[in-house]
Amino acid sequence: MRDSHTKLTLQSILLHWLVAIGIILMLAMGFYMDIAEARFLMPWHKSFGVLILLFALWRIVWRMINGWPTALSNEAPAVKLVSKGIHWLLIIGSALMPLSGIIMSGFGGKGLFFFGLEVWARNPDPMNPGQTLAVNEMLSGIGHELHEIGAYVMVLAIVLHIAGAMKQHHILKNGTVKRMLGKTID
Repeated sequence: MRDSHTKLTLQSILLHWLVAIGIILMLAMGFYMDIAEARFLMPWHKSFGVLILLFALWRIVWRMINGWPTALSNEAPAVKLVSKGIHWLLIIGSALMPLSGIIMSGFGGKGLFFFGLEVWARNPDPMNPGQTLAVNEMLSGIGHELHEIGAYVMVLAIVLHIAGAMKQHHILKNGTVKRMLGKTID
């Protein structure tokens, strides 16, 4: 079954909300870990980040196969362009954020564990027990910058996306939000 003008498939809805809620929670956790220096949350952050990446990739493939849902309003071309840009930013960012974190951690020598299962081995520093050595400092640094800047870009894109959804729901009253919640619209 494919998305239609009046109803979205359960798969579209579930993938949207799983990735959206996951990304928002991971952003909140990341900012909290940074501000409160709560490094004990890092294994959870990495594990859920990998899980979100899997759902994000599934969602990207789903969108490539099925296309985007039909817009329900006839907005000005500039508004449509901004809306499409934000949607693309969110879908690319939903994969790029976890990927940049994996690159930062893996090439930084910290390794990657998925709920306790080693996916990418740590690179211990033989001269300093308990410390790690970067495998590739440049790639780790690029991953770090993408992850850090990407977090702020994603927050902005999410705020704009929610504002657009509220405009659709409260001002244009066109059923976009109802459709995203699984309801059939007239």
